[in-house]
Amino acid sequence: MARDVSKTFGARKALDSVSVSVAEGEMVALIGPSGSGKSTLLRSITGLQSIDAGSGQIDVFGACVQKNGRTTPAVRAARQKLGMIFQQFNLVGRLSLFSNVMLGALGRLPGWQGLFGAWPSADKTKAMAALHRVGVSDYAAQRANTLSGGQQQRGAIARALVQGAKGILADEPVASLDPVSARKVMELLVELNKRDGMGVIVTLHQVDYAIRYCDRVIALKMGKVVYDGPSTGLDTTRLIDIYGPEFEDAFWETKA
Repeated sequence: MARDVSKTFGARKALDSVSVSVAEGEMVALIGPSGSGKSTLLRSITGLQSIDAGSGQIDVFGACVQKNGRTTPAVRAARQKLGMIFQQFNLVGRLSLFSNVMLGALGRLPGWQGLFGAWPSADKTKAMAALHRVGVSDYAAQRANTLSGGQQQRGAIARALVQGAKGILADEPVASLDPVSARKVMELLVELNKRDGMGVIVTLHQVDYAIRYCDRVIALKMGKVVYDGPSTGLDTTRLIDIYGPEFEDAFWETKA
């Protein structure tokens, strides 16, 4: 997926010759200290963040989306196949939860239908089914900014379902949630992976969540990959190498 990718911000290397490959259907956690490059890598995969010129390339579902610091025409089709979930939910607060979920259909419909809310009945049915699946269909008519963080994040997952995404990229999806809501969101991502075969890449500060919910973990430190293997291989020695002596701060459950 990423081959010899670098990204520089001023004098700082956010990504330093990173090479990782994720197969379709994998459930992968990206971990590491703040500033290690997790979010930069995730955003680079979708072309939301450009990589350095001459630093390699990024492929998504077999198509090159970035090379030599420029996105390619294939990036638009790749974004349609990837559902993006963000820490701050990225819902339109003044719109209902249902309308936000329907936005997932925009990529395959004429622009005027989205502008006027003239959604096909099949897509409306799909949206309500998605909201029901993630457990928030009772709030479909409610404005998004009146919902709890956990409800909004589940709405964002429903939007990815309506989009027809083949994979999910989740950037700190539970960082703004309480532990109970966070577990529900992580369980939904696991369900999408196991039941629907969706590939999931999720950045996490909570190492315990990475170990519990993800089969594979990629750890970044100062822009470099320092671990890539099964979550069961993250012993104390490795975690100290990744996070330093304060590695216990990366465990949510021990602090809750």
